[in-house]
Amino acid sequence: MRIRSPQLAVTALASLFTLNIAWADEVQVAVAANFTAPIQAIAQDFEKDTGHKLIAAYGATGQFYAQIKNGAPFEVFLAADDSTPAKLEQEHAIVPGSRFTYAIGTLALWSAKPGYVDDHGEVLKRSAYQHLAIANPKTAPYGLAATQVLDKLHLTEATRGKIVEGQNITQAYQFVSTGNAEVGFVALSQIYKDGQVASGSAWIVPSTLHEPIRQDAVILEKGKDNPAAKALVEYLKGPKAAALIKSYGYEI
Repeated sequence: MRIRSPQLAVTALASLFTLNIAWADEVQVAVAANFTAPIQAIAQDFEKDTGHKLIAAYGATGQFYAQIKNGAPFEVFLAADDSTPAKLEQEHAIVPGSRFTYAIGTLALWSAKPGYVDDHGEVLKRSAYQHLAIANPKTAPYGLAATQVLDKLHLTEATRGKIVEGQNITQAYQFVSTGNAEVGFVALSQIYKDGQVASGSAWIVPSTLHEPIRQDAVILEKGKDNPAAKALVEYLKGPKAAALIKSYGYEI
């Protein structure tokens, strides 16, 4: 009978543990505010399935662009548009070939009050509300889409004095959810659960009223040597992440 040395067994276990730690990495991700809930859900599965850990920061796409250009330590960028990642690609600030569309966003007009917003957004034409929340159109693609909708509906002038701007789509949502604005344009993903609007009332804005909200992801230069960055991008392209993204009201 062969007797295995306890010391040898401990050494082997320690080596295995060391290899596992070396294999598991962290990835720093800049995430567009509208994608907060989906990426938090994806992060749990990603860590469980790959061993890598996702560390996310949330904000407006335009603000992230400025931070990235100023040397922020992000390794992957999940933007709320396709133009900002394309710009970074032109500036040679990403890993070549890493840019892809991970989601197509949907805009919604929402009120925390049940029955306040009708199915066709006619509430916008009434003068009953005092405040209309949108994200900053200069830095947040969902805010830009909101201004395009108002323009298409010929409501830009009529709503000019009612608009309150959030720094990003999360702040626009907070204005409405707290009652500081009776109604506002938000990302459908913020109010969507189990295939329906979870609370309040909403009009899902037809995509014909604004430019497509194509949301692109890239691996940034700082993530070119990080296996977790590449693993995250591949994971986002997989069926498990796709199903979860769709469950929040996005298209793929």
